[in-house]
Amino acid sequence: MSVYRGPRKGADRAVLLAHGAGSDHRAPVLVAVADALAEAGVPSLRFDYPYRVAGRRAPDRPPVLASATRDAAAELARRSGLPPERLVLGGRSMGGRYCSQLVGDETDPLPALGLLLLGYPLHPAGRPERRRAEHFSRLRVPVCFVSGTRDALARRDDLVEAAAAIPGPVTWCWLETADHGFRPLRSSGRTAQDLVEDVAAASVAWVTTLPG
Repeated sequence: MSVYRGPRKGADRAVLLAHGAGSDHRAPVLVAVADALAEAGVPSLRFDYPYRVAGRRAPDRPPVLASATRDAAAELARRSGLPPERLVLGGRSMGGRYCSQLVGDETDPLPALGLLLLGYPLHPAGRPERRRAEHFSRLRVPVCFVSGTRDALARRDDLVEAAAAIPGPVTWCWLETADHGFRPLRSSGRTAQDLVEDVAAASVAWVTTLPG
């Protein structure tokens, strides 16, 4: 299942939005980002990984997830009429992680205009010693991290430290009091919907200012 949103001709960039492990292409934050991009004249593609298409909860094995991400990027290139190097790749948590790993692949790197990482999971839950950053030193494209300041899968200081290895330009958007699911503390006076709108606005602002 995939959903293309936005213009089919005339755009000079497009965005791939991959979902997180516990969600699918209908995740509210991905829908909001896609809608905001479309309003700005930027097409996007949301898609489901095979395990979601099959109705399963557990994610596919890494080779399957990687292959599906490559296929989705190729589909976006076809449907937008843009070359691979004009695509921004990314998405929520696991989906964004796979996009970044493929762009930073040692043997067959995926071309990209940039990486949009919404809630990058620096490590598995409860395993901070298992950092998923070994490929960061090979990311030569612009990278935008949109993360919560209470994200249990990527503490702010740890993520900033890991991202220092990225040779490409790095942009940060911190969501105050938000956890990994972009849920704020009630005491902040903000709602989850407020943060969804913040993520969409930050995503569009960054994507549209990438070099044309």
